[in-house]
Amino acid sequence: MGIYTTNAVEAYHRMVRKFTKAKAIFPTDDSIRKVVFLSVKEIAKKWTKPARDWAMAYSQIMIFFADRFAA
Repeated sequence: MGIYTTNAVEAYHRMVRKFTKAKAIFPTDDSIRKVVFLSVKEIAKKWTKPARDWAMAYSQIMIFFADRFAA
């Protein structure tokens, strides 16, 4: 029996790994914590960007489902 993960978790892990892979050795536990912390901040910037063409998609949703949204 295995552990099942989502693509988002795997993508996140891959991005963190990309940051930590650049350094072969970390002199202290605190140094690895700092690298992971900074990588999380960089990853968060990328993952919190607005969706591409969201304004157009939102306007289409409002047209098709206008009866479901209160004005």
